[in-house]
Amino acid sequence: MRFLGHAKEGSAMAVQIMDRLRFSNREIKMVQLMIENHLRPGFMLSEDMPTRRAIYKYFRDTGDVGIDTLFLGLADHLAARGPMLDPDQWHKHVEVTQYILTKWFEEKATVVPPKLIDGHILMEKFGLSAGPQIGQLLEMVREAQAAGEIQTAEEALDFITRQLGRNS
Repeated sequence: MRFLGHAKEGSAMAVQIMDRLRFSNREIKMVQLMIENHLRPGFMLSEDMPTRRAIYKYFRDTGDVGIDTLFLGLADHLAARGPMLDPDQWHKHVEVTQYILTKWFEEKATVVPPKLIDGHILMEKFGLSAGPQIGQLLEMVREAQAAGEIQTAEEALDFITRQLGRNS
């Protein structure tokens, strides 16, 4: 059984209900984010475990509710299949969830890489103006850093040089 778009529609319904019940804006936003992203852990199921980059993006997008969303994804997996549950799929989903949790707790630098450079350095070094491009470049650096492609400020600056060369 499928319900395409149920994450979006479900989050909209939850927001309306929680607003009517006078939950705080913070609580509403947390539940909305969880519902909108609860399918993502299941999408990370493949032959291999999720990459460092995929795990970084997941926690970047889910923020403070990343771990909660993993458990919601497991609950949804069970609820959607009921008695038709495929034990092999279930074990794979649990294994991926456990792997992502392990990365969160044991390899914080994958999920939240330490800052190598900031926007002021980019503006000074490359003559860029303040604006969205700075944020986009910094996000690209964090993603490459989380993926293990760069580890130092010098490597980050070389990475930015290459990115700017591609975009000009």
